[in-house]
Amino acid sequence: MSTMLKIIFAGTSEFAAVHLSGILESDYRIISVLTQPDRPAGRGYKLTASPVKMIAQSKNIPVMQPESLCSKNLNIKISNLCPDIIIVVAYGLIIPRNIIKIPRLGCINVHASILPRWRGAAPVQRAILAGDTKTGITIIQMDETLDTGDILYQVECDIKSSDTYLTLHERLSKLGTYALINILLKISSGKQNISKKQDNKSANYAKKIKKKDAKIDWQCTAEQLERCVRAFNPWPGSFFYIDNNKLIKVWQVSVLNNDKLVDIKPGVIIKVTNNGIQVATAKGIINLMILQPAGKKPMLARYLINSRYEWFKPGTKLN
Repeated sequence: MSTMLKIIFAGTSEFAAVHLSGILESDYRIISVLTQPDRPAGRGYKLTASPVKMIAQSKNIPVMQPESLCSKNLNIKISNLCPDIIIVVAYGLIIPRNIIKIPRLGCINVHASILPRWRGAAPVQRAILAGDTKTGITIIQMDETLDTGDILYQVECDIKSSDTYLTLHERLSKLGTYALINILLKISSGKQNISKKQDNKSANYAKKIKKKDAKIDWQCTAEQLERCVRAFNPWPGSFFYIDNNKLIKVWQVSVLNNDKLVDIKPGVIIKVTNNGIQVATAKGIINLMILQPAGKKPMLARYLINSRYEWFKPGTKLN
């Protein structure tokens, strides 16, 4: 029965690619894939296909890569495919009303948060930054506005104190695939999904992350900075500048709470040890453990101290 559904899959990122693979492994029929156009990537800025496109091509699935979804020709093309349903996962473009109305079962979206919390582009990173202890997956019946549709399925997972964007992203990818297959099983067997409205009063927005957001602000507390380092690992990578604007990325830190700090300005190095570089913050001490100078591989702080001690003398102010 499952193979009878005619599915268009719309997605771009690695998160989306995991879901596409899960659908294909469960023998559902993908008649076409929508993904964003190839973009320059890597040091050579070579045009690179999205992870979703790579999977689609490996399975000989037709791929559409429009710059915009407002084209009349695209609308006609999708209509002619007669899809039963469109599945949207981390596509990166808002699906307009005229496309949402094409499939007889509408469009469903897999979102990496417990909606209505963290609607928007960066729910995983924003949850870590906020210090949330739980997140999850929500599947919604899409409407015309961003992440506001009726909830078809929700499942929670814990956010561990050690979670980075990468580890939580991977866990949510698996959880989302599991949830999506469950929903597709119900749909394909003709069972009616019970939906519920979102509480718009409880909604907040997960603003898109930019590279500049990862610049360390020493005016934050040590706990806030620790969450920043985890939320921006591996992208865009927390960073600061030292010694006439030399960029240093920060991949691992620990928090050393010390309320007795007096007259030490945030961003000033307090102490250098074999376990890291201790820096004052607005509240508490942040211990920098794994660092990466520009053009180098990540390394334990003590190795960088051995080669560049003049950068990290106690009393030095980090930018």
